[in-house]
Amino acid sequence: MLKLNIAQQRLHNQLITRQTFVKTEDVVSWLCAVQAQDYAAAKWALGLRMPNATGETIEQAFASGAILRTHVMRPTWHFVLPTDIRWMLALTAPRIKAANTYYVRTLGLDDTVFSQSNDVLAKALQGGKQLTRTELVSELKRAKIATDNVLRSTYIIMHAELDGIICSGARRGKQFTYALLDERVPQAKNLYRDEALAEIANRYFTSHGPATLQDFVWWSGLTVADARTGLEMVTSKLMCEVVEGQTYWFCSSKPPAEEPSQTISLLPNFDEYIVGYTDRSAIFDASHSQNLDSRGNVLFQHTIALDGRIVGTWKRTLTKGTVLLTPNLFISLTKAETHALTVSAERYSAFLNMPVHIN
Repeated sequence: MLKLNIAQQRLHNQLITRQTFVKTEDVVSWLCAVQAQDYAAAKWALGLRMPNATGETIEQAFASGAILRTHVMRPTWHFVLPTDIRWMLALTAPRIKAANTYYVRTLGLDDTVFSQSNDVLAKALQGGKQLTRTELVSELKRAKIATDNVLRSTYIIMHAELDGIICSGARRGKQFTYALLDERVPQAKNLYRDEALAEIANRYFTSHGPATLQDFVWWSGLTVADARTGLEMVTSKLMCEVVEGQTYWFCSSKPPAEEPSQTISLLPNFDEYIVGYTDRSAIFDASHSQNLDSRGNVLFQHTIALDGRIVGTWKRTLTKGTVLLTPNLFISLTKAETHALTVSAERYSAFLNMPVHIN
């Protein structure tokens, strides 16, 4: 029987206490998908998992198309690889579309409208063009497709992503652009459905484990039946242990016995270490919820993890040429732990290429 330290194993498997890869795309590949609706936070989520990464490192990978940002699960934006985007969309898009049904109907959208809007967006982006959302909405208006309601244009563009028509282009200044997927990713592997279920299950439990079937269902957005099918096909590659009546699956790679030790991690909001699980009791004490901001959900916070346990939150304030980092700690830190916090802040400073001062 193993003695499973869930937080320690997750830190290790999620590349937080080991930086195995030096390329942005390799980190995304390992994690399979990285939630990315807060772009700046998502860049740091990748950067903290790489040695000597900077914001520019991530930006270059995004601009070149080495990683893409699209709606692919739950639904929200995720970073994914070009080689994965098509099989992942084939697997998850039907579930997202089903979840969107109410809003789609309320907004007067249907298959006929989506067919027209997809054609308009595809023609607008042909020839390697990369256009902003505002520019795409102008093209839709020109084609007499109603977009006065912001939500209507949002769902039209999301649907085009889910249909594999468009994906992210490079940023234009601070604005995001869209590109034609067939031009941005001319070739990518397609998997049969069972192959896709096995692939996503294997990569999730390898990179996010120890995790339960229920965690996988939440993260992937798959049905329980599909998630179980995927897991059953890869159990021979995984280890499992029952903890308090829950079966946890994970890869066999073990962290060093001494790891972690007074390790402080500054995690961004929606980090995979938080968002990758429906049950967060192994890393977050619910009694600390009263210390969170008005939204009251640990998902929305930048968090401070001590040896994998969430012990506080942090905020950053950008001033001219510097960043003020303000921690909100739930516990008192020892001298060694305070030093570890300073080391983490220095690493974040190097990532931003800006001085960071702890308030």
